[in-house]
Amino acid sequence: MSSVIDIGVRHPAHPIRVPHIHHPVDLHKFMTKKRNGKIKITAKSKSSSAVKITVFTLFALTIAAFVTFDYKNIDFGQAVSGTITNVKLMFGQPKLTYNSFSGAMHALLVTFALGALATIFGAVIAFFGALLCAKNTTPHPTVANVVKSIVALVRAVPTILWVLIFTIAAGLGSVAAVIGLTTHSAGYLIKAYAESIEEMDAGTIEALRAGGAGFWQIVFQAIIPASITYMTAWTFLRFEINYTNAIAMGAAAGAGGIGYDLFMAGNFYFDLQELGFITYIVVISVVLLEMVAMRVKAKVR
Repeated sequence: MSSVIDIGVRHPAHPIRVPHIHHPVDLHKFMTKKRNGKIKITAKSKSSSAVKITVFTLFALTIAAFVTFDYKNIDFGQAVSGTITNVKLMFGQPKLTYNSFSGAMHALLVTFALGALATIFGAVIAFFGALLCAKNTTPHPTVANVVKSIVALVRAVPTILWVLIFTIAAGLGSVAAVIGLTTHSAGYLIKAYAESIEEMDAGTIEALRAGGAGFWQIVFQAIIPASITYMTAWTFLRFEINYTNAIAMGAAAGAGGIGYDLFMAGNFYFDLQELGFITYIVVISVVLLEMVAMRVKAKVR
């Protein structure tokens, strides 16, 4: 069935030979193909089947929901036409009617201040909480578990609910908004900071401890230099979240700012043109904020 062939390099006494197979294995027998003849590159698995079933089920439920809705004799053609007209009026002809540009900029500054204060207070609290939560800096594993449980509970409650809870004690206004945003920010950043601290090299901390360094010396000489990049990135990410949440808090908690103007233009004055103008201001400010955050994070690295 097989023979030997010479591959060309030989020794006078010991020639090198390898077996030659006359009937090679047909790999096409082990390939699965589609109906159009193309080879399948994805293997079947339980996870892929579960994803397909889930997508199909959600699609079927969506179709069933649209079919069974009580539309109250809505004229869809008229509704679509009215929506297009409103969108054109809102974003095609934006202008301020009940507010001035300087007033809008002042409201935007108020919203920025709300997000910044909540982020700063939350970051300070989160730094000390992360030292208790991280497994390589915590004084005892029980302390870390307790802090992690409290942080998980804080994160489980939405930001808007925290703000509404503190409005009972502080009343409607910017104070309740800042405290509520700070509470959720601290819970968010404690987890992020703790994971950043845990990722650093444990040998550095052990070397400093062996050299007689105290806890705060280890924090300022090892932990902060090694984790500052990640902490900065997480802090700016949370600031962007707090900024957008502060816009919502302007209306929900009476905190003022650009969110309150947005609420008044849309729900009180019913002025679509002013609503579009304020929306443009919010979008531009968010884009500029993202650009500044990217530059700061690049410099910190």
